[in-house]
Amino acid sequence: MQDILYENFQNMVADLLSRHKSILDIMTKLEESNARVNRSVAKAVTSCGCIQLEAQKQKIPTDASIEQIKEFMDDHIRGKLCEKCRDIIEKELGNHMFYIASLANALDISLYDVIVKEEKSLSALGKFHLK
Repeated sequence: MQDILYENFQNMVADLLSRHKSILDIMTKLEESNARVNRSVAKAVTSCGCIQLEAQKQKIPTDASIEQIKEFMDDHIRGKLCEKCRDIIEKELGNHMFYIASLANALDISLYDVIVKEEKSLSALGKFHLK
């Protein structure tokens, strides 16, 4: 069922992409959309203030096992996204996914296959994958 969702999304993107068919256009639009995602998160902090960043060095005890490392890692986010910021970020992420699908289409790569392969890699290496 999920493979149909990814396939439908990729097909819809293929049908809708008209102006930026060149691989160079797609690559630069992908970078632009990535910057817009980052900017929308930054604006949630600096303009809205619904979330705050409290960044500092990650404090991982030297004797922590690989299983325990996750317990000591912090995302540095304080607060929760307000509805407006969440909507904006979701929109920008959707736009970014559009260009990811466009790049996959241009290179004849299935997003579903990419996700399946990544999931297999993650499950094979488990906690030793360390992304």
